[in-house]
Amino acid sequence: MRVLFAGTPAVAVPSLDALIAAGFDVVAVLTRPDAPIGRKRVLTPSPVAVRAAELGLEVIHATRVDDAVTARIAAVRPDVAAIVAYGGLVPRAALDIPPHGWINLHFSLLPAWRGAAPVQRAVIAGDDITGAVTFLLEEGLDTGPVIGTLTESVRPDDTSGALLERLSHSGAVLLAQTLSAVESGSASPRPQQGEVSLAPKLAIDDGRIDWSAPALSVGRRARGVTPEPGAWTTLDGQRLKLEPVRLRPEAAAQVPGKVALDGKSVLVGTGSHPVELTRVQPAGKKMMSAADWARGQASLESVVFE
Repeated sequence: MRVLFAGTPAVAVPSLDALIAAGFDVVAVLTRPDAPIGRKRVLTPSPVAVRAAELGLEVIHATRVDDAVTARIAAVRPDVAAIVAYGGLVPRAALDIPPHGWINLHFSLLPAWRGAAPVQRAVIAGDDITGAVTFLLEEGLDTGPVIGTLTESVRPDDTSGALLERLSHSGAVLLAQTLSAVESGSASPRPQQGEVSLAPKLAIDDGRIDWSAPALSVGRRARGVTPEPGAWTTLDGQRLKLEPVRLRPEAAAQVPGKVALDGKSVLVGTGSHPVELTRVQPAGKKMMSAADWARGQASLESVVFE
């Protein structure tokens, strides 16, 4: 079966590899154009583009699927298209090209967390179980009928990055199995059932910690926004980046945002019990242990995160 693969970030690479390993004829790869990366803003190809080049596959770079891109897709005559975090909408003209449609691998149990940040939103919300589905792509936002499903436990210390890494590999297997079922004619798409929730892309402000929230909520948010866009707070008007915190339910309550030492541990008050800082990054400096940062403060008595 001739497959067009569409994807951009590193989490899509295992799916491309899985389709190749399963023996599918990947006739072209659709990915977003090179993007500026790092402080020097060096134009860098997407992880999927890099892997496609290593595999010797034709690459179609496109920010959006316009008429010209649609024509290029039609020219490679795919039987089916597989899409994993491509990062752009697919218009009806392109959806209609493959006879078997577009199969989307989405990292949630739809209809929960439709949108660009399903894993991050699941961690922030405190979901115990998440997963991935394959579904037939429609013009609506993640609304198509589901073909395959897998579930995954959210571990207490999971960041969104760690959870997404696991799902990228198990989801790749699911995608290959789904395309095999489509090819054999045994796939049976079924309408989505359950409560709909939305997972819009995270902005920088989503990473700001609200110290008046309960500690459990603070911990979930810090893990949910790691690695992107990252957790942060402010001190004296300057942004301080944070790695995920540890819950310290046995510690005595203190004023939300107030920083204090407990032996070698650096604690911060929340709306319930304190949390322990692990690593922090002051503005203009490298990430460091919270203990090293605390030793650099003249006094912690007056340190209150805003």
